[in-house]
Amino acid sequence: MTYGKGGGDDPLSPVRRIPPDEDVPPSPAVGLCLSGGGYRAMLFHLGVLWRLNEAGWLPRLDRVSSVSGGSITSGVLGLAWSELDFDERGVGAAFEERVVAPVRELGRHGIDVRAVLSGLVTPETIAERVAAAYRRHLFGGSTLRDMPERPRFIINATNVGTGALVLFERAQIADWRVGRVERPELDVAVAVACSCAFPPVLSPFRLRLADAEWITEPSCDLALPEHRDELILSDGGVYDNLGLETVWKRCRTVIVSDAGGQLAPDPRPARDWPLHFVRVLRVIDSQVRALRKGQTIESLRRGDRDGVYVGIRSHVADYHVDEPLPAPPERTIVLAEVPTRLDALDDLIQERLVNWGYAVCDAGLRRHLDRGVARPLGFPYPDAAV
Repeated sequence: MTYGKGGGDDPLSPVRRIPPDEDVPPSPAVGLCLSGGGYRAMLFHLGVLWRLNEAGWLPRLDRVSSVSGGSITSGVLGLAWSELDFDERGVGAAFEERVVAPVRELGRHGIDVRAVLSGLVTPETIAERVAAAYRRHLFGGSTLRDMPERPRFIINATNVGTGALVLFERAQIADWRVGRVERPELDVAVAVACSCAFPPVLSPFRLRLADAEWITEPSCDLALPEHRDELILSDGGVYDNLGLETVWKRCRTVIVSDAGGQLAPDPRPARDWPLHFVRVLRVIDSQVRALRKGQTIESLRRGDRDGVYVGIRSHVADYHVDEPLPAPPERTIVLAEVPTRLDALDDLIQERLVNWGYAVCDAGLRRHLDRGVARPLGFPYPDAAV
């Protein structure tokens, strides 16, 4: 198998090389990418993780990279990691209690509208109100230092000032152009809120780091106070909607879970310049997302990496496995079109989103990752189906 074709000189590669990793080949590691998509993505990824756990694949992970809604699920998994109680098969017995239950409980609380309204009448920004909601409902006072050393959990945000990713992890906050802050005492709630700062309403998050001790690397061409004292951050999906960059460059086996949205047709797009401009930006964003998705799938097909892509708009029939869990496209497309919001979802929609992530992960797992895995007996929530 040839891995060189995935490098930065290849126009079909789904990522681009930057100075810190130009000459670093991928290692025999396994990475998981969790896309954005609000609560829709949060719950779809929960189903993907549920199936990976049952199949004993969670302990095989070396990296978990996430953006936006995927970072909510990733943050919960990371903080719960030491308490999952993995058995000799690699199955975490406490997965439902420590990961499923808190994620689903958050899904019952709408936080975006409340954050907007309170952010307009209090000194805190809208993004800071979102962080406060995450702290109250999910993460408490946990910091990045509470994440495990392995797997390496990387929560991604976009630095609007540099046009690069900002990585939040146990060991560092880093922007390859600005530098890195080692062993940060930053709340997980803040890191996830930065990753989820979806424009235009929830963006930006102003992260103040004037008192931090920055380390300058040879690649840092913006190691300046004006780029370090305050980071102006937006949703990680603005730069990398699949959370792919920090996994693809380092891991030979890549699992991509994509619950991202899709631009809806509009027969009468706005003509006034502010709303028309927003629509144009969404068209551009849609094309960038489609390009990265297409390049990822093609790169997996041609063998640049081992792994699998599973998407909320995928069809289980396309994986050609025996007895896939029943997931009719006319039902799953309804789930794919759940709005990209941090808005409360009723239990039935939650369960169907989890079931759908579970079902498509099962198909991808048995086809492309581990053909020895047995077909599951049914959905996590059999009465809900999809």
